[in-house]
Amino acid sequence: MSFADLAKLVFLSAIWGGSFIFLRIAAPEAGPLLTATLRTTLAGIALVAFATATRVKMDWRANLKPFAVVGLFAVVIPFSCFAFAALHLPASHSAVLNATAPLFGAVFSMIWLSERLTLQKLAGLLLGIAGVAVLVGAGSATFSPAMLAAVGACLVAAAGYALSSIIVKKTGHPDGIHPIAMAAGSMALGSVVMLPTVPFSLPAAMPSFAALASILAMALLSSGLAQALFIPLIVKVGPTRAMSVSFLIPLFSMLWAFLFLQEPIGMSTLVGGGVVLLAMGLVLGAPREKSAKGV
Repeated sequence: MSFADLAKLVFLSAIWGGSFIFLRIAAPEAGPLLTATLRTTLAGIALVAFATATRVKMDWRANLKPFAVVGLFAVVIPFSCFAFAALHLPASHSAVLNATAPLFGAVFSMIWLSERLTLQKLAGLLLGIAGVAVLVGAGSATFSPAMLAAVGACLVAAAGYALSSIIVKKTGHPDGIHPIAMAAGSMALGSVVMLPTVPFSLPAAMPSFAALASILAMALLSSGLAQALFIPLIVKVGPTRAMSVSFLIPLFSMLWAFLFLQEPIGMSTLVGGGVVLLAMGLVLGAPREKSAKGV
C-alpha cells in the first residue's frame, strides 16, 4: 500500500470516527430514521453534483441495479442501524463494533472472491468474536435488551459495509463502474429508498442547531467526501485492505468522544477494543490466497 493510500485511510479513520460523535448528538433529537435519511439525501446531492461537475459517466440505466444494491448495504442499512445504536451505546462502543467489518469482509471474500480462510484468518475471526463478547459483556454498566439490540444493529451495519465492498470490488473500474459514479449512484439510490419514511419519522420538536449541524457534517464529510475517497480505494487495493480503515476508527472515536462528549473510556472498552484490533491485525496481515480454482 502506498503512502498516499495510507494517508487517505488515516484521514478516513479520523472523519468516520467523528461520525459516531455526530450521531450521538443528532439521533436523540432528530430520531434515528430521520437522521439517516437526511444524512443520505444531503450526501447524495453533493456526490451527484460532484460527479456531474467532473463529468463522470453515471449511466443510470445500465448501473441501476448495482447502485441500488450497494446503496442498500453500504448506506440504508448501516446508516439506519448506527443511528439507532447511538440512542443506546457510547460512541466508542459503536466504533469498536464497526471495526468488525474486516472480519466479515474476510468471510465474504472467502465466499465470493475465492480467498482461502487460512489458520491466521480463522484465529483472527475467533479472536474478534471474543473481543466483541468482552465489549458487550463487561463494557456497559447499563446492560439491557435495548443495549443488546443496539449491539446487534452495529454488527448488522458492519456486515453490510463488508458485503457492499465485495460488490464494489466485483463491479469496479476499469472493467465496470467508475468509483465516483458508484459512490454517487449508491448514495442517491439510498436516498430514494429512505425519503418515503420522512412523514413517519418527524420529531416532536425542531432539532437544535447542534443536531442539524451534526447531520450536515455527517452528510458532507463522513458520507459524501468519505465515499468519494473510499470507493476508489476499494477498487485499487481490494476490500480487505481498504477496510483496514476500521483499524483506527475506534481510536479516533474514543478521542473525539472523550474531548467533545466527555464520555469515559473504561478498562473493558480498552480491552475489548484492543482484542478486536488485534483480531483485525491477524486477518489483514494474513497473505492473500486464492482457491485451487484460481478464480
